Amino acid sequence: MEIINQYISGALVPLALILCSVFFFVRLRGRPMINPSAIVKSLFKRREESGVSSIRAVIFALAGTLGVGNIVGVASAIALGGAGAVFWMWVSAFLAMILKYAEVVLAVLHHRERNGENYGGAMYYMKDFLKSCNNISRIFTFIFTFFCLLNGFTMGCVIQANAISNSFSSTFGVSEIWVGAFLLLLSVIVFFFNGKKIFSLCEKLVPFVSLLYIVMSLAVILPARERVPLVFSEIIEGAFSFRSAGAGALGFLTSRALRYGTIRGLFSNEAGCGSSPIAHATANTNSAVEQGFLGVFEVFIDTMLVCTMTAFVILLNWEGAAQFLSTPIMMAFAAFSQSLGDISNVLLSVSVFLFAFATIVCWGYYGKECVYFLNRSKRAERVYYALYIAFVFIGSWISLDFVWELADLAVGGMTLMNLLIISLMSGEVKRETNRYFKCR
Repeated sequence: MEIINQYISGALVPLALILCSVFFFVRLRGRPMINPSAIVKSLFKRREESGVSSIRAVIFALAGTLGVGNIVGVASAIALGGAGAVFWMWVSAFLAMILKYAEVVLAVLHHRERNGENYGGAMYYMKDFLKSCNNISRIFTFIFTFFCLLNGFTMGCVIQANAISNSFSSTFGVSEIWVGAFLLLLSVIVFFFNGKKIFSLCEKLVPFVSLLYIVMSLAVILPARERVPLVFSEIIEGAFSFRSAGAGALGFLTSRALRYGTIRGLFSNEAGCGSSPIAHATANTNSAVEQGFLGVFEVFIDTMLVCTMTAFVILLNWEGAAQFLSTPIMMAFAAFSQSLGDISNVLLSVSVFLFAFATIVCWGYYGKECVYFLNRSKRAERVYYALYIAFVFIGSWISLDFVWELADLAVGGMTLMNLLIISLMSGEVKRETNRYFKCR
């Protein structure tokens, strides 16, 4: 599977991201990217009081993106691809902003209603686009939904639970089994007894934990600001060193920095892979374009801000972090503690727990919507939740090597399928964008 992922995640996905991003930038004349004032206005616009507001939808989407990918994913990318992987995370984020815009616009335009509330996602606009070819539509959307579920069970569930158990085990000496049992109980309460308040739970968790993590990161970075230019130059130099992969174009596309920087960037911001449209489709909004602007904002906060802070904390304290290359979560812990002392372990454990559990909750909802797309029975939903919660427990103590490979495959497959469809539907995105700016 590693060989397959090397070419999917290391070659096809980066190439597809570049080509599709350039295509959308030209087709939309860069409007979603060169109008920051429109993004700011969409953030502060007065919202509808009924249903899920635009801001609640983007916060819920951030719950799925602002997870362990911002800590473990970044550490893993640096461990596997070197400092240069950070540069390719930035590139993938910048390229993916306009793709996030496009998929969010399509998700809002093709949403459905259920019990007076909106729902939808990438599988619905795929279904609408392929409706004239019913057999192809069923097969295509089934494969995409399968990849989405696989991504939910791996990246959204197992990897998050494992990060929580590792952090609590190392900081407080709690057995991973007991941490898993606690997460199991908490998940049962959330998914079986508190399902209607999932959005409210994430809405409260995400801003608090994001602020906590940003303050901690700044406490490390600001005192060492004189060394920041050196770290930046190390990132740039590493990004264009392809000796391990050989020379020429093949070396570029198969370089470890590019592969892991790009795929971990996608793990973090989920732009282009078609998962966060599930959250944005719930928004009660009159403007698909304004919701698309919020999607651009989501990518910026996730990768350009939070992931960058993690990367600089690790690289500024590389001496301590490098001792734990095989355990990415401990790389982050060692980096923070080297600057802030033992108190950082407690604060970081709390941050990891809140980040990761918010992601578990969000991806639990994403998975439920995937199951609903395939089978609308309540029994199927209950079986799914039971399996998902079981994987929360299992994820707290199993090894992640194979899980990361499965997650790479899932997000790579989702991204390639989603990019194909949104590119073919670009005319619809262009019409909606032109209509919005003509009215301004």
